[in-house]
Amino acid sequence: MTDLYSLDMADRDRVNPSFGGGIPQGSLVLLEGEHGAGKSVVTQRFCKGLCEAGTHVTYVSTEDTSAGFVNQMDSLDYDVVDHLLSEQMLFLHANVDTRERLQGSDTSHERNGHERELLTRLMEANVMWRSDVVIIDGFDALLLHDPRYEAIQEVGDEDDVIQNLISFFRRMVSNAKTVVLTVNPGSLSRVALRPLRDTSDVYIVLEMQSVGQEVRRSMKIKKFAGMGNQVDDNIGYNVQAGRGLLIVNRTVT
Repeated sequence: MTDLYSLDMADRDRVNPSFGGGIPQGSLVLLEGEHGAGKSVVTQRFCKGLCEAGTHVTYVSTEDTSAGFVNQMDSLDYDVVDHLLSEQMLFLHANVDTRERLQGSDTSHERNGHERELLTRLMEANVMWRSDVVIIDGFDALLLHDPRYEAIQEVGDEDDVIQNLISFFRRMVSNAKTVVLTVNPGSLSRVALRPLRDTSDVYIVLEMQSVGQEVRRSMKIKKFAGMGNQVDDNIGYNVQAGRGLLIVNRTVT
């Protein structure tokens, strides 16, 4: 059976048992959902639980700064300050709007005055890839703001870039590292999404449904290779300030 990275925190919620005891080591995880579906909250819960279980985590966000991330985690009662200070967790803000470099990347090309591609910087940011689990929240934003991807997207030739990235991710997971990507399917073409979906080991789709004035959220488990115990097919959840992500119902089919 595949070893798992536990999501821990059994005293607070049912997230870990809902995922069969954790995320498989050496897996590519694709978390897909429209804007507002809760992708960041889910990955933040993963991050907190992984750290509590003793796993080293890198969290890359295309939206939150370090201060914003700490404040957001605190609002969910997912305090990570100690994990950051002990270097068990590394947080990086990828400022895609100004294309600032990712911390830990090789900057020799920038010093020589050449523009660097965001995706190249991502792959060369050696510090971030030292962790057991690397979470990239807003992977689609990195793609869309990469100058090379922008250029070839206009002619519908994204496949080369995506395949190169997948090859890189596969090299990472072959060393028992787990890579978690969040994407908004509405922002990427089918050409870009299909290979990510096909090659992912774990594929989860977040959905929202309005029932009267209530918004019901669920995670649809499309694929889960290397699971531990039974993984639920449909995981209902909500988010509460001061309590974080809570499982509200689960369905196994």
